[in-house]
Amino acid sequence: MTSQTLLLGQTLQFTADPFTAGPDAAHHDSAGGVLIEGGHIKAVGHGADLRAAYPQAAITDHGDALLMAGFVDAHVHYPQTGIIASWGKRLIDWLNSYTFPEEMRFADPAYAAEVASRYLDLTLAHGTTTVCSYATIHPASVDAFFTAAQARGQRVVAGKTCMDRNAPDGLRDTAQSAYDDSRALLRKWHGQDRLSYAITPRFSPTSTPDQLDALGALWAEHPDCLMQTHLSEQTDEIAWVRSLYPAARDYLDTYEAHGLLGANGLYGHAIHLEPREKDRLREVGAALVHCPTSNTFIGSGLFDMAGLVAAGQRVGLATDTGGGSSFSMLRTMAAAYEIGQLRGTPLHASQLLWLATIGSARALRLGDRIGNLAPGMEADVIALDLASTPAIAQRSTRAQDIWEAVFPTIMMGDDRAIRATWVSGQRLV
Repeated sequence: MTSQTLLLGQTLQFTADPFTAGPDAAHHDSAGGVLIEGGHIKAVGHGADLRAAYPQAAITDHGDALLMAGFVDAHVHYPQTGIIASWGKRLIDWLNSYTFPEEMRFADPAYAAEVASRYLDLTLAHGTTTVCSYATIHPASVDAFFTAAQARGQRVVAGKTCMDRNAPDGLRDTAQSAYDDSRALLRKWHGQDRLSYAITPRFSPTSTPDQLDALGALWAEHPDCLMQTHLSEQTDEIAWVRSLYPAARDYLDTYEAHGLLGANGLYGHAIHLEPREKDRLREVGAALVHCPTSNTFIGSGLFDMAGLVAAGQRVGLATDTGGGSSFSMLRTMAAAYEIGQLRGTPLHASQLLWLATIGSARALRLGDRIGNLAPGMEADVIALDLASTPAIAQRSTRAQDIWEAVFPTIMMGDDRAIRATWVSGQRLV
């Protein structure tokens, strides 16, 4: 018989979308349990009931910690791990000063493997169980990331970053090599264990129309894959795109014209969108990814979460390591709250947690597998300590409900708040 593990603690599971259903979209049990079997969640319920129903299960009691789905980070650059929190640049200068010199180092497979392992360990320590990452132009950087994730049993998405212009020597491929390398990596990794491939043009300024055409053709051949890129992050970036693509109607059109707009598209940042762009993204069902710590750290702007969600856009949440200034989805939620406040539309704790779990999972088209505590879901679970520091503890004691109890951890928590991280039913942290 397959072994069973029963996790005990408070439990939080979403039953609806809090952006439409409000805080009642989640069910909280102060003495709940999660039964894990064969890497999946078999049952969620009251702890005493599950003890009685499954007496053979091995019990791990997390006390008053909050059991919930592991965090899902929908847009990261794992090769930028080493340059996180580098001072004082906006996007284009950031790339030239920090990103490109660091990405050159990933020509060395051993270095790529070292950083991939370090990155995944850091994020697991912060309760992040799934990420969607850019690699570098080097196929070995994709191999390193997938190998490290596979060793940990993680569900991840990643792809070779493609650039054939406006990048240094040694960081440019070609339209043909981008297609060939991406196709070979896709065939090697996509669907292996818990791994998925994403076709990955960095963004329009670093790809020629020929390269975008090639990647659009590859996506048409493999429409079940995700395609990830950047869109309308900074105003000077948008001006650069206009100069490079003078015939395009707008930034999104530089992708749309080359077959890179679709339901499985992930468009990072999406801050300064034109009305036509919003309409087309919504029409095709693409996903936008909000990267709040990055947007503030490199001065990009304020994402319109409330307006875009109300208009029917699909939105995920992300750290954008290393333009983003933290590996923590807790800090990312806090920044999303702060940006909402600046726009006059603060997010509720239920909305923040939803974005960091099932919202991002749905953005990655993985909402049927990860992002929530529910029978049949893959067993990626974290135990969140709601009193991990004296400052948080003294505030949470005043809480009248679960949302007041968890909000101080969202705003002030870090890796100390992660009491345990379970991936595919195995405790890794």
